[in-house]
Formats: sequence, structure tokens, C-alpha cells
Amino acid sequence: MKISGNVFKYGDNVDTDVIIPARYLNTVSEKELASHCMEDIDANFVKEVKPGDIIVAGENFGCGSSREHAPLAIKASGVSLVIAESFARIFYRNSINIGLSILECPAAAKAVKAGDKLICDLDSGVICDVSTGEKFQSEPFPPFISEIIADGGLIPHLSKKGEL
Repeated sequence: MKISGNVFKYGDNVDTDVIIPARYLNTVSEKELASHCMEDIDANFVKEVKPGDIIVAGENFGCGSSREHAPLAIKASGVSLVIAESFARIFYRNSINIGLSILECPAAAKAVKAGDKLICDLDSGVICDVSTGEKFQSEPFPPFISEIIADGGLIPHLSKKGEL
């Protein structure tokens, strides 16, 4: 599966309270969550993000509270992929559970700039920065996790397999 989009770039330790502020956690509406995604760190994000865009960040992306609201807000905003140097483990697993593609790639996270256009092959883990011509290699997910993400998350995946 290939993903192509423009980059929104953030630093280290972007926590779940910045991704989706706690004051909005009383809603279950994905559209409502998306409308407040990243607003405390980047007020223009929701105005500028387009379907397919990509977030690139530093170390420990998604640290903080263990809420699924954070990856859900990112996915609902139209972001197709998050690339980071590293992810907080609970955010990593929550992303898989809700079907948000993520890749750990320290070299890409350091080199890619805001506004760059990326083409990412999730099956091979190759990240190509079209803006600079640079290529980076991340570790792709094993097939069983790729299937979960392709099916839209763990619940849809289990339903598809008849296990729910």
C-alpha cells in the first residue's frame, strides 16, 4: 500500500493532550475530535490538513494518557500516516487498533521538513521525500498487523474474520 501526502512536522514528546485536548474528550464524534486535532500546538492544522497528509515527529510521539481519542482524532482529520523517531507504546498500539498507519524511522523524522511531499510504501517501509529526492528505510509491519490497519482497525478486522 502506498501513501502520498504533504508533511506537518512536530518535535519530540508530542503528548496526547496536545493531539486532542482533554476538554474535548466528552465527545465520541470522530468529526468533532478531528476539528480540534493538534489545536494547542498548531492552530492552523485543522484548516490546512488535507486527506492523505502525513505527520512527521520526533521521539516519543503520543506520550501521556492512554486514550484512543488521540490516534482517532489524527485519522479522522484525514492524516494517512504518522512517521516518528519513536512512539509511546500505548499510542503505537492504539494506532494499530483504530487503523492509523504509523512508521518509526529516525532518519526520515530528522531529515524531512514541514511542507515536503512524501510517498511511502507501507509494504516495503520505503519513504521517499519527493521534495528532496531522499529515500529512507523503515521497518514495515508484519503482514498480520498490515491486515489490521488495511481493514480499518482491530474491531473491523476481527469482524471480517468472523471472530466477533
